[in-house]
Formats: sequence, C-alpha cells, structure tokens
Amino acid sequence: MFISVGDNTVPFKSDGFAPIDEIPGRHTFDAQRSAGNPNDLRGKILRIHPLADGTYTIPEGNLFPKGTPGTRPEIYTMGCRNPYRISVDPANSIVYWGEIGPDSGKDSLDVFGPRGYDEFNQAKKAGNYGWPYFVGDSKPYRDYDFATKKSGDFFNVNAPVNNSPNNTGAKTLPPATKAMVWYPYNASKEFPIVGTGGRSAMAGPVYHFDPNLNSPVKLPKFYDKGLFVFDWMRNWVMVIRLDNSNNFVRMEPFLPATGDFKRPVDMELGPDGALYVLEYGSVYGIDNDDARVVKIEFNEGNRAPLVVAGTRDSVGVAPLKVAFYSRGTKDLDENDKISYEWLFDGKTVGSTEPNPTFTYAQEGVYHAILRVKDQAGLINADTVQIKVGNSLPEVTIDLPGNQTFFWDNTPVKYAVKIADKEDQKVDPKNVKVFFDYVAQPVKNQAQMGHQILTTVETNTLGKTLIAGSDCKACHQIEKKSVGPAFVMVAQRYKNQAGAVDKLAAKIINGGGGNWGEHAMSAHPQLSKSDASEMVKYILSLAEVKKQKANLPLQGALTFKEHNPKEAKGMYTLLAAYTDKGGKQVGPLTNSALLTFRSPKLAAVDADEIYRIDRWGNSLGNASNGSYLLFKNIDLTNIKELSYRLASKDQTARLEVHLDSPGGPVVSTIEYQPTGNWDKKINVSAPVQPTTGRHDLYIVVAKDSRPDQNLIALETIEFKK
Repeated sequence: MFISVGDNTVPFKSDGFAPIDEIPGRHTFDAQRSAGNPNDLRGKILRIHPLADGTYTIPEGNLFPKGTPGTRPEIYTMGCRNPYRISVDPANSIVYWGEIGPDSGKDSLDVFGPRGYDEFNQAKKAGNYGWPYFVGDSKPYRDYDFATKKSGDFFNVNAPVNNSPNNTGAKTLPPATKAMVWYPYNASKEFPIVGTGGRSAMAGPVYHFDPNLNSPVKLPKFYDKGLFVFDWMRNWVMVIRLDNSNNFVRMEPFLPATGDFKRPVDMELGPDGALYVLEYGSVYGIDNDDARVVKIEFNEGNRAPLVVAGTRDSVGVAPLKVAFYSRGTKDLDENDKISYEWLFDGKTVGSTEPNPTFTYAQEGVYHAILRVKDQAGLINADTVQIKVGNSLPEVTIDLPGNQTFFWDNTPVKYAVKIADKEDQKVDPKNVKVFFDYVAQPVKNQAQMGHQILTTVETNTLGKTLIAGSDCKACHQIEKKSVGPAFVMVAQRYKNQAGAVDKLAAKIINGGGGNWGEHAMSAHPQLSKSDASEMVKYILSLAEVKKQKANLPLQGALTFKEHNPKEAKGMYTLLAAYTDKGGKQVGPLTNSALLTFRSPKLAAVDADEIYRIDRWGNSLGNASNGSYLLFKNIDLTNIKELSYRLASKDQTARLEVHLDSPGGPVVSTIEYQPTGNWDKKINVSAPVQPTTGRHDLYIVVAKDSRPDQNLIALETIEFKK
C-alpha cells in the first residue's frame, strides 16, 4: 500500500513502519536543518497502522504524543539524513536502517563540525537520531549562521535547539541517540573491520533460525539473531551480532572467502530461509553486464569433492611420459572416503591411483580428466591439457652476482640463452627481451610468465591504486557513467600546468561542478603522493602508447627510472622465445624472468609478519620470537645488513635465519636502547657468505625478561 505525504510517496510495510526519504539532490547545511523540524516529515521514519480505505491510525508510543505543539504524532524516529534499506525485526519490531552520511572527508571543527560518517542505526524505541545537528556517535556540529558566516557553539546533544528561520515546529528537540555503527571514508578506530573508501551503508534483515522449517537451503543456526548489513560502495556484507538485550556485540564478514559481491543494493530472506541479494553491478548509472540476483543457500548435507588435477610434464615430444598428481584434491566433509578415476585420453579410465604416470605414444593434444567420487556417490572433475609433438623452448638468463637487488650507478651485465630441440636455428624475430620498471608492484602477485606485453605500461602504480579503490563505481576508462570517463579527463587536462596537483586535491577532498551535477566523494584515506600517482595514470591515457624497446641477447642493464628516496619500485628483465611449432602442436612460448628490487626494504613491506604491530611506517611491539619474513632473497655478495630502529629501554637481538624461524643463522646483532621510540638509529651487522635464494626470517630475540615491546623497526638495507 502507498500513501502520499507532502512531496513524497511513502511505501508502508505490514509492520507499520515507513521511511520518508530526504529531498533528492544535494543541499547546504542550513537546508538540511529542515530535517530537524518535528513538524516536517522529511528525514523521518513513521509508525502508523494503514487501513483498507487508504487512511491510517496512529499508535501510542511514537516520538511525540498526540497534541504536542509543533510536532507530528506519526513520527517514530527523526534526525535521519538519508535512511536507506529500512529493516524491521519481526520478532521484536526493532527498526534498523543504513544512513548515508554527508560527503565531507575531514573534520572542520572550528567552522562546521565533524567529517561525514555513514551509519547503521537501531531504534528499540522512538528517538531523535541527530541529523543535522549530530552525526555518528552524536558528534556535534556547530550552530553556523549562514547570513553572517559565523560559527556558534556546538549543539547540545541533550537538548538540541532548532533556531532556523525555516522552522515551523518545536524549537527544542529530543536528546540525540547515537548510531549503532558509524564510519568515515578513512579508517575507523571503533570499527576497523569496515575498511576504507566510499560509503553507502544499507541495512538488511535479522535472521531467525526456525528449527521447524523444512528447508534444505535455510541458513544455519550459526546466524541466528544476526543482523545482515552491507555497503554498496565497499562490496561487503557483514553480520552484526547482538546480545540478549539486542545491543551491539561485534561485526563479522559474511562469506569473506567466497563472497564476490558486486555493489549489493538490496537483500531479503526468503520463506525457504535462503538469503537473496540484489547486486547492482560494477558501475553506477549504466546497464551493468554483471548485475544479478544471487541466492545464497546453505548446504547442510554432503558436498561433492574438491578436485585439482595437475602434472609435472604437460608438453613434449612422443613418447611423452607424464606424471600426474591430485595434490589439493580433498573432500570437504570429514571422514568421507574418495575414489579416483583418471581418463588420460578424456574418454576411458586408465588408472584409479591418486598420482599415476602415463606415456603418450602418439602426437596430439589431449584433455586428461580426473574424476573423484565420494562415498555418497557425488562426483566432481578437473581437466589438464597435454600437448604431445613439440617441446617447450629453454630460455635462461645468465647474470653474474646478486640477482635480487639493484644498486644505483652499478650496471649489470646479462646474457640470454635459448635452446629448442625442434628448431635447428633460433629465429631472432621470435625473441623478446624487455626491461621495465614498476613503481609499486602488487604485493604477492605472480609476475609475468608466458604473457608478453609489447607496449610500455606507464604509471603502473597509479593503475594499481585505482584498481584497489572505489573509482570504478563511478568511472570507466572510455565510457561515461555517473562520472566522466578517464579518457575524457585525460583529454581535458592534457598538458595543463598544475593539473596533477589540482586533480589530486580533488580526489582527496571531493567536490563537484566540473562534469555535471554529481559530486565526487572525498578520499581522505589517500596520501597526496598516492592520489598524484592515480592522476598521472589517468592523464597518461591521452598519450599514444609506445612500443617497448626489444633488447639484444647480451648487454648491460642500468637502473635509472626509480626515485632514490623510494624503496618500493622493482625492475624486471623478461626474456621470451616462441618456437616454430610442430605438426600436431602449434608454436609454444617459454620465458625467463628476473626481478630487481631496492636493497633498502621497508619493514612494513615484509611478505609476512608474526607477532608484530604496524606503527605507521615501521613495525613495533615485538616480543621474543617475533619475526618478519622476506621471501626469495639472494644473499650473493651481501656482506652487511643495516637496520634503522628504535628501542625505548631494552636491549635485544636481531637474528637472520634462512628458510624458517629456526633455520641457520647468517647474521646477528645486539642493539642497545635509544631512550625514546621517536629516536631511531642505524646499526649494522655482518652477514656470513651465503649464495642462492632463501626466505629470510628476521627474528627478534631476548633470553631474559622483560621480553615485550622490544623494538620499532623501520628499514633493512642490504649492502655489498
């Protein structure tokens, strides 16, 4: 049923609650103050009892008793800025909603007040939820006079006063009720689990497990009395846990490992107990190819096995002996026995062993299938391709000395060697040797293998930062959506002086007006340098891509692209060869890759840390046995390690172990207190002659107590 109230059409639910949306568009702080008018229904949630004839009655227990001057008795909650996806718990009539907060990315406490926050709100009873006088956990705004442009005192959370000239209702308002959960664009101290970036908080249903519901897909009892909430911008779904009094206890991710939510915009529990999620898709304002409705079912019964088929030798000439393996295959249900069937030709069973071998006598391309069946009869399968009739070319890069680090003004000689069993002569046109610099590689991402990029990829740091942000919600590379295409931005600001600084500030602070009525959200969590790199990448889209220089098979590498003050960059030397192919198997490509990184590593960039906290740009609060790990490090020709560290009042050791925390020690140093955590010093330790690549565990050690809070470690430098 629907009923019109003022300028809004209001949907009424069977529970009798209805949201009144905020007036569409963007408003000044003063215009928002009308939401504080108890006689105005904008920004309110009503509680009424709709009748069949289109009228309604008003129950007792709303915010303002009937007859209160300057108020409306329908109002259940006020002080709502933009209540979105209202949800009512049918078990107790508690109201939940997401609150879309203002855009400000930073506090302005001397003029207006706090930054913007999105909220998840809970109304156990009628109340005033603060807007536009308070936000978040009732952080107060100032009473700003727009006529004189002067800031007054902060509003009183216990008795806010609406002295706006637009107010036709009561002047003194009910005390403010703080949000249940609140978070800004940048990291939240109170709720760090929500992450950073754009905000669009929405509330979903409360789940009540029904043991009598005969449904094989209903959510498990584990989620009983859990409130589902979600964020359209951050692509996550959370479950809020409540205690017996329905008070907030904690938040936890829902399907963090398998959930692939694409802008969740609505959510309902079905009568079968399954969860239905409406996903808007990747980009705002267009028809998304990835928009979808997802049904999330719980499988309480038997599950099919997880199957992984692999081989150590998948390419070669006949006769080709192939060793197959099923490592990684498992049954997700405990104590289930599984059986194996290998179909080496994709048609007939050739073995029932987990890890068999088979010899292919004839040339051809085969699709070997591994079928695995559990004891209940459920079957799953995986396929691996075998190519018989051509062998991979062999590509190696000979490089003397250390193969992990580069040093300024120190060229490195290299030699690429290629051998192919079928090709009598290597065709130089099929050889590619590329040398690139990546300003900030994606951590733990595998480097290029057979994929050969023939054009120069510029500003890869900015591209990486954009990929990890919420930019794609409003922007595409070449097509306009809610915001301009990046190519359009690049063309407009191409060759403009100061464009990088100007646009970087716009990314951080937000704002609008340059591309239409839609404003861009602030991104205060970004540093000036990161925002600048994002802008540089966008502006590079107006440039014509340059072909990479194909280097000779032998030569010398010089390291000139990096900023000597930065330790994040990486150089890559890639050599690849594509052979001529055989009759049954076409051309094959193989490659070799070497990476070179700065010898000065930031401790916070370690591949793994154990029992150490991050303190800004350093690691701290380490205890005896804590360590940080750097993987795959070549110690050839490394004679010394230099640490930049601080220790307020304790002496301890730094030990470098090879390949495990208890492995051989190749370097150790005992450091002394510096007297203050802010006073960092450089200390050096010799390294035993070591060759080859190793995982380096830098272990903090102390043999006596106290053995807590031993060090703040900023950098580790490898010296020849």
